[in-house]
Amino acid sequence: MKDLTAKTALVTGASGGIGRAICLALADAGAAVAVCGRQTAPLSRLVSDLDAKNVQALAISADLTHTAAVNSLIERAERELAPIDILVNNAGVEQPAALTDATPDQIRTMVEVNLTAAMLLTRPVLPGILARGRGHVVFVSSGLAKTGSAFQAPYSATKAALIALTHALRAEYRHTPVGFSVVCPGLVTGAGMYQRMLDNGFAASPAARKRTKDDHPVHSFTSLLADLATICANQIQPADDMPAFTTITNPTPLQRRALELLDVSHPPWLPVGVNPTTHTQNHSPTHTRQPARGNFGLVVGTSLDRLILLRTA
Repeated sequence: MKDLTAKTALVTGASGGIGRAICLALADAGAAVAVCGRQTAPLSRLVSDLDAKNVQALAISADLTHTAAVNSLIERAERELAPIDILVNNAGVEQPAALTDATPDQIRTMVEVNLTAAMLLTRPVLPGILARGRGHVVFVSSGLAKTGSAFQAPYSATKAALIALTHALRAEYRHTPVGFSVVCPGLVTGAGMYQRMLDNGFAASPAARKRTKDDHPVHSFTSLLADLATICANQIQPADDMPAFTTITNPTPLQRRALELLDVSHPPWLPVGVNPTTHTQNHSPTHTRQPARGNFGLVVGTSLDRLILLRTA
């Protein structure tokens, strides 16, 4: 595991589930962590768990639909901890409904939290990262960004936008010390969207469950992978009969581990001495050879006809 001692991370959507797992993984690597969410009690419990790991931790309760809260979040985290080296934009909300049934306020909230807040948080972090010569921004998207799902049109659209945002930022900040990554976790039980669907009676609708299963190819983890994507799934039990997939295509070596992808000291994410314009790698039988592209971190993608689950040895 990469040593992130003396690095500072900010994770949004940290109250539970994927966000909580990411915070604990970063703390295990030695990073100080500012945790942000809407619910104060879960944040307090998380800070206690982080304190037990002997790292600095700060809880910030914020509603990311409020621009003022977004603007003050970075300022407070950097004032009370240290300048942000790693920003994990994990906050997300979903309100399953047919598009015609979704209210304008519901759609607006999903756009503001899932997409706008990520951009508004990333914007003030970048100048400091560039000045210090180190840093990484992670966007947590969704498998639905690549496949879509019935009754999830606004949610799927906002999560797909995070993939486009990541590509655009990589192009904009190529050859700079800042890296950008995006990951697409699948459905998990115990926390998050799928669990809320179960809690709201989704399990009682066999037709709805079959529709979801038909829409998403089913993969299962044979072990907990140690890349960034499985930090998102770590400590969360995959659904027994629903997809537990994470789509990642990494154009640089597949053996990189999660916190190496967050390594702020080596932004090109290539081995020392490798020329990014000529390096190629044969990822697996399902991948074609392609050139690595320098500062490209994790690139989410699928083949034309199926989702790809990459595994490390």
